[in-house]
Amino acid sequence: MENNEQVTANKELKHRGVAAMPFVIGNETFEKLGTIGTSANLLVYLTTVFNMKSITATNLINIFNGTCNFGTLLGAFASDTYLGRYKTLGIASISSFTGMLVLTLTAAITNLHPPQCGTESSTCTGPTAWQMAFLLTGFGLLVVGASGIRPCNLAFGADQFNPNTESGRKGINSFFNWYYFTFTFAMMVSLTVIVYVQSDVNWALGLAIPTFLMFLSCAFFFIGTRIYVMVIPEGSPLTSVAQVIVAASKKRKLKLPDQPWGSLFNHKPTNSINSELPYTDQFGFVNKAAIITPEDEIKTDGSAVDPWRLCSIQQVEEVKCLLRLIPIWIAGVIYYIVLVQQQTYVVFQAIQSDRRLANTNFKVPAASYTVFSMLSLTIWIPIYDRIIVPYLQKLTKKEGGITILQKMGIGMVLAIVTMIVSALVENRRRTVAFTRPTLGIVPRKGDISSMSGSWLIAQLTLVGLSEAFTVIGQVEFFYKQFPENMRSFGGSFLFCGFAMSSYLSSFLVSIVHQVTKNSTGGNWLAEDLNKGRLDYFYYMIAGLQVVDLGYFLVCAKWYKYKGTGGNTGEEVGMGNSHSGKPFV
Repeated sequence: MENNEQVTANKELKHRGVAAMPFVIGNETFEKLGTIGTSANLLVYLTTVFNMKSITATNLINIFNGTCNFGTLLGAFASDTYLGRYKTLGIASISSFTGMLVLTLTAAITNLHPPQCGTESSTCTGPTAWQMAFLLTGFGLLVVGASGIRPCNLAFGADQFNPNTESGRKGINSFFNWYYFTFTFAMMVSLTVIVYVQSDVNWALGLAIPTFLMFLSCAFFFIGTRIYVMVIPEGSPLTSVAQVIVAASKKRKLKLPDQPWGSLFNHKPTNSINSELPYTDQFGFVNKAAIITPEDEIKTDGSAVDPWRLCSIQQVEEVKCLLRLIPIWIAGVIYYIVLVQQQTYVVFQAIQSDRRLANTNFKVPAASYTVFSMLSLTIWIPIYDRIIVPYLQKLTKKEGGITILQKMGIGMVLAIVTMIVSALVENRRRTVAFTRPTLGIVPRKGDISSMSGSWLIAQLTLVGLSEAFTVIGQVEFFYKQFPENMRSFGGSFLFCGFAMSSYLSSFLVSIVHQVTKNSTGGNWLAEDLNKGRLDYFYYMIAGLQVVDLGYFLVCAKWYKYKGTGGNTGEEVGMGNSHSGKPFV
């Protein structure tokens, strides 16, 4: 639309932002209620309705989550290069709604899921090939939806305001506050009300509710079409990255000059939104892309005639920003394994624990326990920002109190503690199941331990605090350390880390299951947790996190923040300093 694309007046942009808020926030609220309400209890759905084994269901959920997160890279690319955020969100929202509708049908129509298991395992059959195909079709549509929505929704809301005006900046801040409020609200409702309806009332109704909410999300989004500000895609910033790699490869045999910062090609377009970066010695092989040879021609405006042969120092340094981020990103991938385990196997722990609320007969749905990790995160954030950060600022004389890498490191330490506590709690749950009278028999799941499910709150609270440090730190880290024109890819980078972690978690679960199932000590990840040794698996992950923390400390010492010419560690635009000594 012409009136959507040609918005230049600040006043008009301000009015569009305020007018668009109800539609954007409404879309966000119902989208989160729909997607979280559908995905929060999928593990239980697959094991109870589709009669999958816990290992199969866990791996399927890990692969599904991983693909959703990894797909955000393709979603961001399609948005920035071809479609724009509006079209990407529109297509993705419809795909999510359709995927939820397919999942609802698998629960509502008897022929679309296997028959309910009898009291004996011999009468329990799994899904047929076409039932599985129909289920995976729903998953596939949800993957397409998540791939487009996750990298674009927050940025699309911010697009409705002018960041160059005071009113626009206030509008953006207001939108961010409402965005995180709706996310918290959606998590609370999904992990309590919707999960309860699914587990204790009816699966078809429990899946139909988030499907209807996703329909409302689509309606809110498209109703506001006429007043949205739509940013036209200007091409992928990955092209510049590819040009540097190709140019450096062509000139790989050339030798860098003695004073490269003074003789290499140095040109920055006047319309670039990226901050100017100084020359650095790190990754010297890519510096060769900026060597000027007799074959290289330069235009009258100072740019290269062939950008696939000659690149500027600015382009080279932007590529270096990405290369420096990769080791930190890898450390995050290993860290996320803790989060994945606290979203999957903690549900199985809850299933085989006493979930009765106080002395009543009401049972807390197993998937609802994960709400405690979110509660600890949301409670901790204002305490940290309002009380702890001001104190640390006085103590360290740094903006933010500590550096981003230090914040991430604290979360990694908490992750180690989380897994140790998880192992101790699981050991107690298992011991109590063998030494005290049980609360009943659950087919295929073994005896329910008389240990209260409240014991799981400790590990979930710890993982929430860990997430508040490391994950939020990574969001800030990627946002500030990526080149400005690649910040949408920065968000995708974070989700890709989650994706790789989901795949890695699935791989670990499969390996541990295969290695231990025939061992003398028994299968660590048995269908019946009482017969397995989940606590050993948790200890193994804790050990993996210790190795990861050591690797991260080395990376933190080596890392050079964007905009610094050497390892002085000065965080440009952040007011922090980093001496090159991590966490001292």
